[in-house]
Amino acid sequence: MSTSEVIKRQMVKESIESQCNSFIEEKINRYLEIEHQGIIGGHYFAQASSECIYLYRDGYFIGAVMMSHAINEGIIKFVAERNGIERHKPDGTTKAIAELIDEFREKGIISNACADASMVIWRSFRADIHHMNPTVAKIDFQKLTQQNLKCLSAIEREIFDFKVNNGAIVPSQPKYWDIKADGTTIAFLRLE
Repeated sequence: MSTSEVIKRQMVKESIESQCNSFIEEKINRYLEIEHQGIIGGHYFAQASSECIYLYRDGYFIGAVMMSHAINEGIIKFVAERNGIERHKPDGTTKAIAELIDEFREKGIISNACADASMVIWRSFRADIHHMNPTVAKIDFQKLTQQNLKCLSAIEREIFDFKVNNGAIVPSQPKYWDIKADGTTIAFLRLE
């Protein structure tokens, strides 16, 4: 490495360390205010959900809002699959996420609180943000992200609720956990 590369590397390091140290309390507060579920099923959306929390913690609000939309939709599709709910209408079109949420509510698959939380995320400027419509200039992304992640936490707490019995996780709704014949399951840990 050349001397200029070493100097540049040191400058970048110092800049990053300074940024981390100056915002550490804000990051801690944002992380703790979400009250996310510490353990969820190890499904395809679990890592994205965890990264979404980190985006919010670190102040990347637009990215976190976009991810909250995608994770909410992923969970709704997952719940439909695990409950044998057809995602297509008789005419061959796909049910909208809002239609699935309403169907889950009507059939008692999820609670009203969980359905309401999912709808809050669904209605949180999703199309405007994903298509970068001019209206995004007026959105308070920090507030919107906080709202969406609190809703996402409520959804995950309901879907992946569990008790601990003699050190073992006992899911309240086993259909949402891939429990193997030996009684073990793959879980995603977020226990910082």
